[in-house]
Amino acid sequence: MAAASGGVAAICPRPIPGAAETLTTIQHELVHSGFCFLPAAQGVRWLGDLTESADWAEFADSWQGMPLDGYMADQGRYRRRRHAVYHWAAGNLARAAHQPHYQSTEYNPLNGGVERWFEPIPESIGTGAILPQLLTQAAACFTPLRPTVKRWRLELHQFRIEAHADEPGQPTPEGSHRDGVDFVLVLLISRHNIARGCTSISTPDGRSLGEFTLAAPLDLALV
Repeated sequence: MAAASGGVAAICPRPIPGAAETLTTIQHELVHSGFCFLPAAQGVRWLGDLTESADWAEFADSWQGMPLDGYMADQGRYRRRRHAVYHWAAGNLARAAHQPHYQSTEYNPLNGGVERWFEPIPESIGTGAILPQLLTQAAACFTPLRPTVKRWRLELHQFRIEAHADEPGQPTPEGSHRDGVDFVLVLLISRHNIARGCTSISTPDGRSLGEFTLAAPLDLALV
């Protein structure tokens, strides 16, 4: 596999009017509800309107032409994927050397138990204006909720799910599952010609906490 790595960059999230208030709401929902769904109109008050960035077109276009996920135990050909790992500590963000994604079968009974080497996210996307802003805002949100953690490992996945008339797309073919991480941020980049799709959040014992649909660019969820 091709290696991709980057130097350390000290990044300060750019000031966004209303971001602090929205961040407080997100953290409250994570603590008391276990997740927070933010439609784009609310999410931009935390992240800013990323679609107005000069880098947005290249960033969004990077979801085109991704290779198929070749590790699907169900032989499915509906998921395309790239991957990268970053570290974040004391305001410093650094991309790690390219490495496999691994989940135990405890967390992923369908595709777990093997090292999965996905194509690396392009370096131009990793060093653009958008991705470092997203990762830094996420780390700044989660760190106060785990104050003993001084160095974070951020695992980043680019997914493209393709549905067809005779085959629905399956973002999580393993069904309801846990990823084995502290926090998750999911951001929708685009949706085209999709009839429906619902994300369900539940407790480990299966009790429903809520559900929502990511429908518009920049709709996001934190878990």
